[in-house]
Amino acid sequence: MAATKAGKPTRGEAGSPAHRAANLRADAQRNRAAILRAAADTLRKNPDASMAQIASEAGVGRMTLYGHFRTRPELIEAALIDSLDRGEAVLADVDLGGDAREAFSRLIASSWLLVGEAGALLAAAQKELAPARIRELHRKAEARVRDLLERGQREGAFRTDLPVSWLLATTHVVMHGAADEIATGRLTPEEAPRFIDATLQAAFARSA
Repeated sequence: MAATKAGKPTRGEAGSPAHRAANLRADAQRNRAAILRAAADTLRKNPDASMAQIASEAGVGRMTLYGHFRTRPELIEAALIDSLDRGEAVLADVDLGGDAREAFSRLIASSWLLVGEAGALLAAAQKELAPARIRELHRKAEARVRDLLERGQREGAFRTDLPVSWLLATTHVVMHGAADEIATGRLTPEEAPRFIDATLQAAFARSA
């Protein structure tokens, strides 16, 4: 047991200033994580959800929420960054070797799962953040797709009469279009990856 001096807890002992500070930091981290999860869940149900609704979903008071995020755009950006970081961990494990067309199919399948989860966050972000900022946040994910498309062009798997920038833009449009179709009930989440892959593979195929 740690010794005490003059009846006071020593540094690191339960009840000491250092211990209380560590507990406060841990509480703050847990609250922040809960708020980010709640933001994603709440905005998925309602892209126009208020800060009060998000605080309620997180199980924290509004003062606690505003202590972490002063404005709704700040919260939405943080939630989008958190979602993209978690997505990056998933996409980093996707095998992009071998045939470029097969690798593209694998990347689309994994990316679609993330789009499905983060689609509402992105929709909310598009209302609150500048387009340049959203593009900047997606830069790492875009680079992975771009590199694969460029390799596919070099190896003759993908058409070269259109620039990679256009192929990348087409990929974004088709994937987010699928999310819109699911929202209207015209497409199921289970069908989406196959539809997306079939559409893009046909669009990107090199002419015989």
